[in-house]
Parts: sequence; structure tokens; C-alpha cells
Amino acid sequence: MFKHMLYAIATFGLLNACAPAPKNTVDTPETFAPVKADPVLDFSNRADFEAADRGFIASLDKGGIRNADGALVYSPEAYDFLKSDVPATANPSLWRQSQLNAKHGLFEVMDGIYQVRGFDLSNMSIIRGDKGWILVDPFISKETAKAALDLVNKELGARPVSVIILTHSHIDHYGGIRGVTDMEALKAGDLQIIAPEGFTRETVSENILAGNQMARRAGYMFGAFLPKGPKGHIGSGLGQGISLGNSGLIPPTISITKTGQTLEIDGVKMVFQMAPGAEAPEEFMFYLPQFKAFCQAEEMNHNLHNLLTPRGAKIRNGLVWSKHIDQAIDLFGKDIEVSFGSHHWPTWGNDNVIDFFEKQRDTYRYIHDQTLRLANHGGTMIEIAEQIKLPTSLASEFYNRGYYGTVNFNSKAQYQFYYGWFDGNPAHLNPLPPVEDAQETVRYMGGSTAILAKAQEDYDKGNYRFVASVLNKLIFAEPKNQDAADLLAKAYRRLGYASESGPWRDFYLTGAQELTMPLLTDISIKTGNPDMIANLPLDLFFDLMAVKLNGPKAEGLDMKINFAFTDTGERAALHLKNSVLNTRMGRQHEQADATITLSRTSLNQIMLKQASFPALMKSGDVKVEGSLLRLRKFMKLQDEFDYWFEIVRP
Repeated sequence: MFKHMLYAIATFGLLNACAPAPKNTVDTPETFAPVKADPVLDFSNRADFEAADRGFIASLDKGGIRNADGALVYSPEAYDFLKSDVPATANPSLWRQSQLNAKHGLFEVMDGIYQVRGFDLSNMSIIRGDKGWILVDPFISKETAKAALDLVNKELGARPVSVIILTHSHIDHYGGIRGVTDMEALKAGDLQIIAPEGFTRETVSENILAGNQMARRAGYMFGAFLPKGPKGHIGSGLGQGISLGNSGLIPPTISITKTGQTLEIDGVKMVFQMAPGAEAPEEFMFYLPQFKAFCQAEEMNHNLHNLLTPRGAKIRNGLVWSKHIDQAIDLFGKDIEVSFGSHHWPTWGNDNVIDFFEKQRDTYRYIHDQTLRLANHGGTMIEIAEQIKLPTSLASEFYNRGYYGTVNFNSKAQYQFYYGWFDGNPAHLNPLPPVEDAQETVRYMGGSTAILAKAQEDYDKGNYRFVASVLNKLIFAEPKNQDAADLLAKAYRRLGYASESGPWRDFYLTGAQELTMPLLTDISIKTGNPDMIANLPLDLFFDLMAVKLNGPKAEGLDMKINFAFTDTGERAALHLKNSVLNTRMGRQHEQADATITLSRTSLNQIMLKQASFPALMKSGDVKVEGSLLRLRKFMKLQDEFDYWFEIVRP
């Protein structure tokens, strides 16, 4: 019943892939003209390179970061190819961003504040307290976090970890916590963990109900199955790539609840600013008065962020985002001398910081406001996204470029946030499903032979976007048409190579790879870890059961199931009726078809596949009262989700 219960519990669903990306990819004999960058960009400006190098102390020896079994978790040197000149198969702007992100090691931000960058998708920041290290956002994996802390202790002198600050609920900011501390330090009172209110629930809730779809698309977004190189994955924009180690979670001991809340921990004063509902559901930034330093978390970055992430998630509001940045300027702007964040390199100097903050603020506000302006003129989502271009004052800044989010995608997100997917055109109220629509379109266009001939002509003219649109229809009408798949893959590669966005590039190139190679189904995907599962609220677990319920198979059934937990005292009453599973927490049905009594530990073991439901029944760790026959019938209504569903084919 509980097999594959959790898909992508945290923000990046397949971060724990256990096998390396493929070493081969489909190559083409084509020659490529160099991709042209936006002419408003000044590539002679080397200020970012100076900032990214500033304060360098040391990095790892060659060989990468490995887990206890010797498997590679993350390799900074895998991106050494970026030291060469930009190839024709990459956008010069994204290549430049990747060169900056590939710089790795321990850096001094100022005396008492340091960062380890380039060991994972995110940064780990280090603040010197009176007694120990205050760590901010310890990466995705415990292996990369441990390697970072080891480097810090080696170069700066060994100190205990006294405080861990988790700025928000995405896994690249807390997943490595087990690599820098343990429960013993917490129990001994030697450690404090600070996070926003609601942090623990958000860590496991964002993707749990929609996780399998998100995890599959995250594989595309982060290029998880692409080789690293000039024709493959070159960087994710927000960082170089994701580590493939073991992640964990330890709940916070101190929750931050309001802007202005001030703490002094290990001799360091911190003034917090809440920033919910923008980059993450729960997030904060904080100011360090004694350093005149500001931690911007992930609200400000050296790229445009996502208002809707391509992997799928709840839409973020650019207006709210811009107001958080404006509040930071208002509260702390006159005092900040250096600002550092969860990604990229710091910004030094008050004038530079304010200019950076203001232009990031205005970029999100511009996209939001102009989308609504054009919508109120009658523009549709796609029309508006084609029209909106940032003003030169914003577009000319490298830190506003779409290396991660894009103006086009973010504009569509703001339209959807306010109006939904429907654009008001009656033809779009109830269109045919993709396969039926494709079959009819191919028929109207004269069949596959005629389409392929025209598509080749358009491809030769460089009309790649339309070629992709048309051939996608043909593939959905004729999934086994490999000639169409090959030409579509070529169009996707052209679009990928031209993309300034790392995720867009990886989406296009992963699509091309899956059109021309078998799916990499031999790669093992770990979608949960013991810490995540142990902290999963039970109501979310039962909500996931409701999502997995096969409604058509359940039609006509009326069943009541009780759950009782021996160690936590929690109770749940499940009622299946009208093909819907409803749960009331803290309740029990007086007359149930079956009552399942077990410990939360046993449930966790089942979810982690460390034990089976029948085996635990046999051992007595799980007890069932009532009808086993009815219970088995209920269990069989739970769907299993296949991670490797098709995306570029029907």
C-alpha cells in the first residue's frame, strides 16, 4: 500500500539520484553559427569576476566530494571545460554566468563572515561567533556540507558549530544539515537551529501531493541526466548543479515569527525581516549590525529568479517579492556595507548594494505591473509574454538576466496568477486532448510526409520555434515516427544552445535526448529520506493517500478505516465515499471496516521500504482489527506512480 508514497518531498524532487548522468549523448554533425548575446550587455565589464574571486582562501583538492561508499556526490572540476572560450553551442551570457558560478572554494566576505561556494547548487555562509561557527544554509547533501565545514576548520581554525540558520524551506538550504551537526549536539544544548515559523511543515509539504510530476520535470530543469559539457549541461544559472548525496532534516529550535525580531546568539546580534510568499512560502532575511552586513537569503540574486518554476509549483507573486526587497532597503539600506546571499557572490559597498536591490526590486515589479497593464488592454498570456521586454536600465544588468527565471516565463506566471490558464477565447474552453488534437492537425496539414518536408525547410531557415511546435504535434499523432523525432530533437538542440536560461537549455536538451535515446530507467531515484519522513505531518500523509486513490475504481464503495498510533497517540478516521477519501484527524469511527494500530516508527519503516506491511503484521508491530478482506480491497485502490512517464511523447 505504501510503496512509492513519497515523491519529491522537498523542493527538488530527484536530488538523490544514485547513478551518474549518462556519459554519451546524441551528437550531430552540424556546424553552428555563434549565438549572439543581447547587445545591451557589456561583456568587457569584469566587475562580477573580480567580486566572485574576492577573498578567495582555498578550495578542495582534486577528486570531488564523495559519499561513504566512494561514489561521486559533486565534482567542481567537472565544469573545468568552462575555462575555455564560449563555444557556438552556448549562449555567451549563460556561459559567462556559468564561469562565475563554477568558481569554488572558501571565500572571505569580510573579517568574521565567510562563504563556501561552488560545492553545491547553493552557498553555505559562515559567521564567526564568540564560541563557534554560525552556519547559514548548509547545502543539499551532508557530504558537500561536511566537505565545506572541514575546509573552514582547516583554513580558519577548528571551532564547534554553535548555530545553524535555515533561511527558508527549500532543500538546497537545509538538506546538508546532518553533515555539520548531529542530534547529540542538539540534545546537549550546544546548538541552536533558527528558521522561519512554519519551516518544518513547508519543507515536506510543497511538493508532496504533486511530487511525481514535479520530480520528473525537475530532472529536465536541472539537466540531471545530461552530460556536462559544451553540448550538454553547462550550469543552472542559480548555481552550477545539484549534488547527489544524502539529505536530511533536523527541526529548528527557534522560530522567527515577525519582522524586527532580534536575537543575540553566540555573541552575534541578528535583526530578522520576514519575506514569505515570494521565493519561498516561508523565508527570512537578516541584518548583522556589528558587521553592517545583510543576508539577502534568496530574495536577491545575481540572476532573475522564477515566479513560476518550470518544474511546477505554486505561482509566486512578483508584487509581493518586490515589496519585500523594498522593505529591506527601507529598514536596513542606509547601513548595509556588504550583502551576501544563498546563491552567487556578495555585493560590497553601500551604493552598489542599493543599486542592486533597487534594480532587482524593479525587475519583479515591472514584470508584474506590465503584465497586468497589457492584460487589461485585452492581451492574452502568450501575447503579453512576447511583448514584455525589460527597460535598458534593468536589462543591461547581468544580475537581472534570465539565467534561471526568464521574463517570458515570469510574465506568463503573473498572468496565470491573476487570470488562470484560460484566455477568454471560446475555442480554448474545451479543446481536444493533445493526441486527438495532433491527429486532426496532421490530417489537416496533409500528413507526415508533407509536414516533414515543410519542417525541414523551416529548420534550414532557422525557424526553430515553429518547427518545434509543428513537429511536437506530429510526434503526438505518430509517436514512432523517428524521422520527426530526429528533426524535432535537432530543433530542440538549436533552441537549447541559444538559451540564456540554464533551465530552458536543460529542458530543450533533455527533450532532445529523450527523443533520440531510450529513457534512462536504470537510474535509481531516492525520493525520501528518514528525516523527511519522520517529520511528515500525518494529515499530509493521508492527503497523499487521497491523491493516490483511483477514483473510478472506488466508485460505489463506502468504507471506513481507522488509524491509531501507539507511540504518538495520534488518531485518524478515513472515510471513502463518493470516490473520495476524507480524513478527520484526532477521530475514530465507532464502526469501522478495519482499524490499523501501529507506531509512527513502523509507518516510517513502511514508507522507507525498510519493512513491508504484511511483515509487520506478522511480527505484531502492526495490528488490524476488523475485516482484512475489506482492508485489502481498500489498499488495492491506491495507484502507483511511475517516475519515467513520457514527456516529449504521448
